[in-house]
Amino acid sequence: MKIAILREQAAGERRVAGTPETVKKFKALGADIAVEAGAGLTASIADADYIAAGAVVADRAATVADADIILGVQGPDVAGLSGAKPGAWIAAGLNPFSERARVDAYAAAGFEALAMEFMPRITRAQSMDILSSQSNLSGYKAVLDAAAEYGKAFPMMMTAAGTVSAAKAFIMGVGVAGLQAIATARRLGAQVSATDVRAATKEQIESLGAKAIFVEKVAGIEGEGSGGYATEMSDEYKAAQAELVSSHIAKQDIVITTALIPGRPAPRLITDAQIATMKPGSVIVDLAVEQGGNVEGAVAGEVVERHGVKIVGHRNMPSRLATDTSALFSRNLYNFLSAFWDKEKNAPVLDEEIGNAIRLTQGGKVVNERLLTS
Repeated sequence: MKIAILREQAAGERRVAGTPETVKKFKALGADIAVEAGAGLTASIADADYIAAGAVVADRAATVADADIILGVQGPDVAGLSGAKPGAWIAAGLNPFSERARVDAYAAAGFEALAMEFMPRITRAQSMDILSSQSNLSGYKAVLDAAAEYGKAFPMMMTAAGTVSAAKAFIMGVGVAGLQAIATARRLGAQVSATDVRAATKEQIESLGAKAIFVEKVAGIEGEGSGGYATEMSDEYKAAQAELVSSHIAKQDIVITTALIPGRPAPRLITDAQIATMKPGSVIVDLAVEQGGNVEGAVAGEVVERHGVKIVGHRNMPSRLATDTSALFSRNLYNFLSAFWDKEKNAPVLDEEIGNAIRLTQGGKVVNERLLTS
């Protein structure tokens, strides 16, 4: 069993899908590990560290040659996978809805593509969930980026010259990233409030010491979809939310938006008119900017200014903390493969529940129901 760990080719991608820690663990399972030269450099991991852990470091062609499993952070192009075994697994964040042509190419080439972001949100798969591990650090980094752009202090400070008021931070969308953003903003000393379309998150917000801002008197709307994700809301709810947000957002110094709906463009949460009500010098960080953005006027890869408000739209937020996010991503991959490792076959054997959820291609065809019905 040969596992290949590739150097990422996507622009701006600094993470790596394997670390010396996980190389040692895969070796202990009985696998041979090949790492593409330079794969870990942008995550502060030298080739020598992989060699010391027991991996072979080589160019891409030699790394991929005879590989049974290919690990990546983002899906590799088929053109660079020549030489892998027929039916080899590709396990990575494959972005299936936006990169459908690449998924089709995997099928045509005979690869079995496994989309790690399709991992079901069930208890036994929590340690395999790349969305949670990466979103956690994204929420943390979003607050740091906001603090860097904000021209004032976060905490209240009392000095002989007078008192500096605490910054007011509003978190929109309370999934993993939002919860971490709440905790981080609180640690920095901000007054924090938060909102979400899922009624069940109110208790989570308050448990972190933040104020919950929720639409009231809209009966029967919980906003909870399958797997704990948010769903598209009714027009009635959207109108009520817009009114609530408009009155609240005008008082905020920092706003962080995190709302995503799997397989669909990010919902619009903040309009240009709402931005215009904010104080000059305020900062908005849009964590959904690459999926269309929660904020009108946000630009992927840029920090722009509208009505005196800075809108931060950094791409690939997890990559901005590449050492830590690589460590977590790599552990997700190891936890996944090791959970299904068959010692007699010296290879992982997936069960139906998780296998059917994440498998995109098999036997030369696209087989995932989410793609076939989208």
